[in-house]
Amino acid sequence: MRLSVRFGPRLRDFARDARGFFSVFSLYALVVMILLVGFALDLANHYSARTQLQVAADTAAHAALVTRRRENAEEAKDTALVLHSANMSPERFGAALTEDDIEFGTWSFANRTFTPDPDSRTAARATARMASSRANELRTFLLRFAGVSAFDVEATAVFSVYQPACLREGFVAEGRVDMQSNNNFLNGFCIHSNDHVRINQNNYFEEGTIVSMPDLDKLDIPNSGFERNEGLEAALREGSIDIRILNEFDTIRTGLLDRDPNYLPDYIDPIDPVVYQNLTRNNNSLTAADFTPNRVHELTCTRSNGSISIPNNTVISNVVIVTNCPISMGQSVQLEDVVLFTTSTDSRSIDGASGVNLGKPDDCAPGGGVQILTMGGMRFPSAMGIFGGQLLAQGSIEFAARADGIQGASMVAGGEIDGTSNSNMSLCGTGMEGNFEADYFRMVL
Repeated sequence: MRLSVRFGPRLRDFARDARGFFSVFSLYALVVMILLVGFALDLANHYSARTQLQVAADTAAHAALVTRRRENAEEAKDTALVLHSANMSPERFGAALTEDDIEFGTWSFANRTFTPDPDSRTAARATARMASSRANELRTFLLRFAGVSAFDVEATAVFSVYQPACLREGFVAEGRVDMQSNNNFLNGFCIHSNDHVRINQNNYFEEGTIVSMPDLDKLDIPNSGFERNEGLEAALREGSIDIRILNEFDTIRTGLLDRDPNYLPDYIDPIDPVVYQNLTRNNNSLTAADFTPNRVHELTCTRSNGSISIPNNTVISNVVIVTNCPISMGQSVQLEDVVLFTTSTDSRSIDGASGVNLGKPDDCAPGGGVQILTMGGMRFPSAMGIFGGQLLAQGSIEFAARADGIQGASMVAGGEIDGTSNSNMSLCGTGMEGNFEADYFRMVL
């Protein structure tokens, strides 16, 4: 017997109706979409937290190092933590940065490594954290349904003190730097002007030498300048320098007179009191016998036209001299281990005769250097020698060195530098440890 089954019209219509076919697929797709959106949301939250922590670490490391340059480590850390709390509220972020997260140390630019040293004032490292160990971990939104309930996030920053190479050794001026003919500038030596550089002819610039200014189109050279100045074209760089040291004169003067160890050279005993002397003549001639070795001397010209002269062939060493007088040096005066500071604003407040030697000609051995600072200008007309010497003038500097006369020199002028002919100018690298330096900070990690 044959069984025949017939479907009614409604049942046949239902079987043919494709509506709702994708309902299950859509459900799976929706779940996947929610997971992807949740992952993206949690990932974005992670990146946001990481950015906030990086900003916190950057700010803390910078603030700690800036403060550490003048204060002790505890005060520096407190300053950094106060600034951090103002930017990342502990009520919201918990203990993201603690005192133990801030370290002082040294930074090796060559190896790119930080070495902790609690007594250092040259580098600082800060690490900001959101972690389960601190009960401030970063909570997830949807990834918790996949078993990831929180992230540990951290960020580290290292700031270091540095000196622009041109300020360490070389000639740097706000105004024009004018170098004459037949000079040899050896590897590493730097010439910089925040205005422009003028170079005459028949100069030699060894590989590694720097000649820089904000606009190289302003370089002033003869028509055959590149042909007659070997190596000059390769030495050119474009840029400017913020010459901060010229704004530090008042601070340096106060530090010297207060016998602050941060400003005194090693050959001065900070315990011994300052030697005070009023100079009552128009021209006060002073010899080595007028200075007590290893002491700070403050010499005051009581007359408006008062001055100090140092006789020919005088050798002065191991003293700091702070004065308001212009100073003239006789022929072949020798200064070794001397800091000389004058507040005189005369255009020749430091005036040297032929053959003045600033610093000890010791082939860049440690010590023996000289630092001369004036709120006016300097002039050394002929045969000057600089051996580990720093000349800082808020006015201009004019000099003429002898052929072998510069080995380790830093000249910085708020005006112009008018240079010499027929000289060899070489980088010392060492023996410049007594330089006065303004703080420059760089994030290195």
